[in-house]
Amino acid sequence: MEFNYAALAAATVASFVISMVWYAVFGGQRSEPPGDATTGSRPQPWKILLELVRSLVVATVLAGLAAGQGVTTWTEALLLGAVAWIGFPLVLLVGSVIWEGVPWRSAAVHAGDWLVKLLVITVIVGVWR
Repeated sequence: MEFNYAALAAATVASFVISMVWYAVFGGQRSEPPGDATTGSRPQPWKILLELVRSLVVATVLAGLAAGQGVTTWTEALLLGAVAWIGFPLVLLVGSVIWEGVPWRSAAVHAGDWLVKLLVITVIVGVWR
């Protein structure tokens, strides 16, 4: 499978920036002790690097799924992103609320972050070939 490395890089950076902005705006809504994103302090360099790697993995997987499904338009990409969100982060976050007692507000903040990220990532890697 062939990947557009520029699209992967752009999706990775976009995902990282989206999360930073998301948690700066909505991080205070969580019902758990705040982490780096909501304290205003700078995260440790290893956390930034790890988050970039995580974002790259997600972008690569979604690029593979988009290519495998023949996604070429932004509407197809949005559909893939929405389906991926429902099938993975949403299901996992609901499970964490039900079985692990994670506050629903925290899960909702994380779910929103994942929805926006997955939609943006799939549009970038699905359309930019």
